[in-house]
Amino acid sequence: MMTFDDGRERAFERKFALDQELAFKVAVRRNALLGRWAAAHMGLRGPAAEAYIKALVEDEVVHTDPQSVAARIMGDLLARGAVVTRPELDALVGRFTTRARAEVVRGVLR
Repeated sequence: MMTFDDGRERAFERKFALDQELAFKVAVRRNALLGRWAAAHMGLRGPAAEAYIKALVEDEVVHTDPQSVAARIMGDLLARGAVVTRPELDALVGRFTTRARAEVVRGVLR
């Protein structure tokens, strides 16, 4: 027989799993938005841009820290001669994270 505490524990575990899934989806969406922005700033178009975006999205599986994604983008931008400061990029990470969360919660994924 399940006790009240058992049911409560299961509810907490389900909530934790849902929160983790939401965080992952938000991070993936954020990386896609950042990738699209960065690709445009590097002059990437078409398949090259899509490949870059896909690589950033796949990086989320390995690197969940937004700072590691920002560092990669910063290095890629600098390597291609695109000028952006780290504070500007950090602001974009925050803005795109907020946008991604809203889109994921609303179920709007393009």
